Amino acid sequence: MTRCTLFLDDASRITGFSIKGHSGYAEEGSDIVCAAVSVLALTTDHALCRLVGLSPIERGGEDGYLEVHLPGGMSPQQMHDAQLLMSALHLGLENIAQDYPRFVRLTTRKGK
Repeated sequence: MTRCTLFLDDASRITGFSIKGHSGYAEEGSDIVCAAVSVLALTTDHALCRLVGLSPIERGGEDGYLEVHLPGGMSPQQMHDAQLLMSALHLGLENIAQDYPRFVRLTTRKGK
């Protein structure tokens, strides 16, 4: 199962996310659920860098694991833009988790 966590601050803004594990929907290389989650996460990470001009704090490297957190010191415009991207990620993950509940779990958590 792929476990997706969105990290929220006290104002309920999404400050980061983690993706752990493989969905197990199909064998590696044919797993459309795992691919969908991966594309959402990587696109969000890359868009934060290239479109918003941020350098997110990233952890990962292990197979099936990525964690991304927004950096401190963002301008109000950067926070706004980052929240749009994070909200799009939330919607996408929520849809996948609803359509494939045995393979993807989405949770939210306050703090890192």
